[in-house]
Amino acid sequence: MAEYTQLIMLGMAVLTLLAAAICIHVLIRVKRQERQHQALINVLRNEIRAMTNGSIGMGKRLMAIERTLNITVEKQQELENRDPGVLAYNQAAKLMEMGASVDDLVRNCGIGRPEAELMALLHQELHSSEMLPEQHQRH
Repeated sequence: MAEYTQLIMLGMAVLTLLAAAICIHVLIRVKRQERQHQALINVLRNEIRAMTNGSIGMGKRLMAIERTLNITVEKQQELENRDPGVLAYNQAAKLMEMGASVDDLVRNCGIGRPEAELMALLHQELHSSEMLPEQHQRH
């Protein structure tokens, strides 16, 4: 019976050592994976930081461009408002785009008939030259 107890004790000792070895092996693998994951996290953090810095820089540039554009639009409006003739011609051009006649331009924009006829001819010429490339593409 003493041999049987020693054999059981020996078996339990072997199982304990085997369990300890398995635990150590698993612990080593977990530590290795933890280091790999930490390295990947660091790489991703660096990429996110780079993208964030790039986005912030691009946002600042867009804001500067927007400010410049707004100033330019304001200056253009000021220039157009200084010269009433420009307003009349701009309005006439818009009406021409909407299909207004020469008489409509003379009546609504305060420009003379010769100017209105010239604008109509120019509009017709521009419109026909825009149509030519489309006609060539169809054939």
